[in-house]
Amino acid sequence: MNRYLPVARQHFLGALASTSVVVKSISAVVLLLYLLSWAVDTPYALGVTPGYLFPPNFWVWTLATHGVVEVHIWGVAASVGTVMACGRLLEPLWGALELLIFFAVVNVSAGVLAGLSYLLTYVATFDLGFLFAVRVHGTAAFLGGVLVALKQTMGDTTVLRVPQVRLKAAPALALLLLAMLRLSGLLEDAAPLAAYGYGALSGWVYLRFYQRHSRGRGDMSDHFAFASFFPEVLQPAVGLLAGLVHAVLVKARVCRKMVKRYDVGAPSSITISLPGTDPQDAERRRWR
Repeated sequence: MNRYLPVARQHFLGALASTSVVVKSISAVVLLLYLLSWAVDTPYALGVTPGYLFPPNFWVWTLATHGVVEVHIWGVAASVGTVMACGRLLEPLWGALELLIFFAVVNVSAGVLAGLSYLLTYVATFDLGFLFAVRVHGTAAFLGGVLVALKQTMGDTTVLRVPQVRLKAAPALALLLLAMLRLSGLLEDAAPLAAYGYGALSGWVYLRFYQRHSRGRGDMSDHFAFASFFPEVLQPAVGLLAGLVHAVLVKARVCRKMVKRYDVGAPSSITISLPGTDPQDAERRRWR
């Protein structure tokens, strides 16, 4: 093992050196806060505690900091590895600024949604532990968003050959793994599971409806529909439910209406006919 550590260290430092200042900065903050956690309770001060997030306390800065707080070395490795994977796979497509925006959107949204979930759980149970004993922190939320983004950009890539698993199944498999770890007791609480789920959801909403790129905004392709994250047997029912929710959100002006785009110049079986024009006559004019 010892002879492989220098090689691994060399590859890691080489990969880190080739990344942008955004990746380096996030990785440095994760490491710095991990070292600080030896002396200070960083999850309390910088993680999302539902009872402190909302009025009258309103610790809003934790929405920006909870995603870079780790207290275990394996959490640091997961955080840095996730950010570096973004730097190698997503940043060349998006740019450093867009990667930073995605990081902020996913973590802030996941923090708010997780906090609201625990607040509603307290309202239902009157258990103060859901307000003040929970600490939402770490890379789980951003990992969920990253796996969704990789499904969008590299969904057909095979990550396991036996059994065959494609990257598009990774978000659901990771959620299932976290749920099993929680049920088995290996996860102390459900905060990482909630953060991952909300991170994946907020990442999908941003990429689906709001991300700006050269083709416009969002990604309305069928392979990135919400139902595509579920097994095929469930996709019709999920697609119907998602369509109803989307219609309500469009009415509330939260989401925009889906618009299909076609490349008229590309070879296609689609025929566009103008009103009052005979297709055969148009074909004859084309060849004159």
